[in-house]
Amino acid sequence: MRVDFYQLSRDPVEQVLPVIAQKLLDDGARLLVVDGREGALARFSRALWEWKPESFLAHGIAGEGDDAMQPILLTAEAAATPANAARNIALTDGVWREEALSFERAFYFFDDGTIAAARDCWRALKGRADVTPRFWRQEGRKWIEGP
Repeated sequence: MRVDFYQLSRDPVEQVLPVIAQKLLDDGARLLVVDGREGALARFSRALWEWKPESFLAHGIAGEGDDAMQPILLTAEAAATPANAARNIALTDGVWREEALSFERAFYFFDDGTIAAARDCWRALKGRADVTPRFWRQEGRKWIEGP
């Protein structure tokens, strides 16, 4: 499984997540977005609706109905087997969850406030044979893979 570490330095996760979500949907994949912060799911819902003026990214908040049908499911709780059958998970609050290891790919977003936890997570995952961690940082408007 692959874990992509995204260090947020310029743009907030609400601006970065829709780009990744669009690429996944374009490939026919589904996504589980996990964030335990107060009000975060509503912010992500708004960001997914407003990302492109001519369209929106289909999604729902867990527990509001039709979870299994949602290409993007927003939730405060990680699940190894999500209701929408996603094989991709985005951890957007800087908190690693072990359930992410049951997915094919995890997107782990962190900022200056959660960098220590991200470093600990990197060290723990780097030594696992079943995990390929990759690190991404912002340089201007681009994401650069780096050490």
